[in-house]
Amino acid sequence: MIIFPAIDLYEGKAVRLKKGDYREMTVYSEHPEEILADFMEKGATHVHLVDLEGAKSGDTPNLETVLRLRDTADSFFLDGVTGRPFLEIGGGIRSMETAEKYLSAGMDRVILGTAAVKDEGFLKEAVAEFGEKTAVGADLKDGYVSVRGWTENSDLTAFTFFERMVKAGVRTVICTDVSKDGMMGGTNVGLYRSLVREFPVDLVASGGVSSMEDVRNLKELGLCGAIIGKAYYTGAIDLKEAIEEAREAAEGEAK
Repeated sequence: MIIFPAIDLYEGKAVRLKKGDYREMTVYSEHPEEILADFMEKGATHVHLVDLEGAKSGDTPNLETVLRLRDTADSFFLDGVTGRPFLEIGGGIRSMETAEKYLSAGMDRVILGTAAVKDEGFLKEAVAEFGEKTAVGADLKDGYVSVRGWTENSDLTAFTFFERMVKAGVRTVICTDVSKDGMMGGTNVGLYRSLVREFPVDLVASGGVSSMEDVRNLKELGLCGAIIGKAYYTGAIDLKEAIEEAREAAEGEAK
């Protein structure tokens, strides 16, 4: 299983929300590139980025910060400190132009959220054009898929949405239980167990991953990955330990 430490961006800063509420925002750093450097020093091979402003506006207001993060990743690689991490980004990607902008800027994967719900034509076009460089975010709130930066609910349940994504040829789905996000109360193992059994996708869990027990429970389900956010910033999870735990699981399965 792959651990994706996360950086959520707002006005160029690294922040975290509580249950997706923009009014419940904590700023953890005004220099997100320093956080990325720490991720890499702790052995992170994959990093999850979100433009929270873009998620609401459908634009790329934090693009300059994203470019600095890319440069930080590249500098570590060029200095021989570590391999270049896999960088994925979501938040406001609702057109081919925006997706191409991020991919040409060095992002390895773009995550479609609102657009995957609202614009089936764009979803299919992006999957056809970019293939595995496209993932979909399923943000679940009150039993339904949430859109526009978790500010609106659609009429799609998780299972209906996942069925649509499989039919559209989506390979990777990042599923967030919004009620767990930022609450440090544990992740929704039952939800992920049911989804991984039902749907042939690479499933990445997000929301509430707040202890090593959560990491172990998710890896036992055979998930592709898990996103760690607030637990890193508060010190509840030792990122290096979590990465090693997940890596050992993958290596054990390979044998």
